Amino acid sequence: MAIDFRVLAAELRDELVIRRRDFHMYPELGFEEFRTSGLVADELRKLGLEVQTQVGRTGVVGMLEGEHDGPTVLVRADMDALPIQELNTVDYISRVGGKMHACGHDAHMTIALGVAKILSRFRADIHGRVKFVFQPGEEGHGGALEMIKDGILKNPVPDVVLGLHVWAELPIGTIGVASGAVMSGSSVFRIVVEGKGGHAAMPYTTVDPVVCTGELIMALNTIVGRKMNAMDGAVVLSVTGVRTSSDAFNVIPQSVEIKGTFRTFNAYTSEIMEQHIRSVSTSVCASVGCEAKVTIKHLNIPVVNDVRVAKRVRKAMKQVVKASALDQTVRTMASEDVSFLLEQIPGMYFFVGMSNKAKGIIYGHHHPRFNIDEDVLPLSVALMSASVAEFVMQVK
Repeated sequence: MAIDFRVLAAELRDELVIRRRDFHMYPELGFEEFRTSGLVADELRKLGLEVQTQVGRTGVVGMLEGEHDGPTVLVRADMDALPIQELNTVDYISRVGGKMHACGHDAHMTIALGVAKILSRFRADIHGRVKFVFQPGEEGHGGALEMIKDGILKNPVPDVVLGLHVWAELPIGTIGVASGAVMSGSSVFRIVVEGKGGHAAMPYTTVDPVVCTGELIMALNTIVGRKMNAMDGAVVLSVTGVRTSSDAFNVIPQSVEIKGTFRTFNAYTSEIMEQHIRSVSTSVCASVGCEAKVTIKHLNIPVVNDVRVAKRVRKAMKQVVKASALDQTVRTMASEDVSFLLEQIPGMYFFVGMSNKAKGIIYGHHHPRFNIDEDVLPLSVALMSASVAEFVMQVK
């Protein structure tokens, strides 16, 4: 039986746009996705799926059972928004002050629901089952680990994990389908530089942590280029914030706190980076009489696509797009906690381009003017439907 998923997805376009815009207007942050998860659960129930709620606190799982025995495919979509004030002028701008879907999770939920709607029509042809996982708290809240703790990788154990991200770095129509590591691991650091505060008019009576912090920031920014072996893999370090213990103009503060992130593609490089951050911070601060208190937290591991799964997904996608649309070079230093699912179960996480200069859709993820070309919605539904079918349906 041949199924044209592109045609079926195109028929849903208007519905997909309406749903995505609704999600966009009412964004909810990590583990606050109460309205969002309620809408998702209701839609899955309407499609006849077995639904679990409050999985990983505010997550939702919907099980689509086929009429024949076979493998289990887990399709994952994230739900949370970001604490960003939207600056777009569209009719469907966020109605919630200081919160915005600025990464595309509104699209991811919409796409997964679209896939569930299409595949639920073909239960008689499904050999196995599809487990739709709608995850809370992807944006640094540990939502994937919370859902794993609540058993999404059990009863039954998935044979394959599939996920996607609408991607601002790619134009509409281009799909990133690389094997191996495609997104970096993510770590954050916080360094408190302790000095001796005092009157700004008498700096000689102090041990100035502000001056020390300036030197430390410069030193941290030399780690990648001067202390890391370029052959150990891609590395990024960014200092992203500075805060003093006093905001008065005439006070040299007692301490200064800096924060930042570093990204790597393997655990070895991450460990070396941590060692260098600690040693550089200690030595720079000690050289001027300050003390460094360093805290490092590893948030995500790299997203690694299984070679065999990726090959099958690329094959399936050729039913939807031309082979020339599939780019096997796309990798990014951004991170995603879908990595924890892919660490345990072989799978594929791919990127669907959604930028469009002609429509003014040019802003990157986490920008207050981020938006998507909504043509990406039916395209993504078709791509994911075909990918899932590759594992659970007899498609010729």
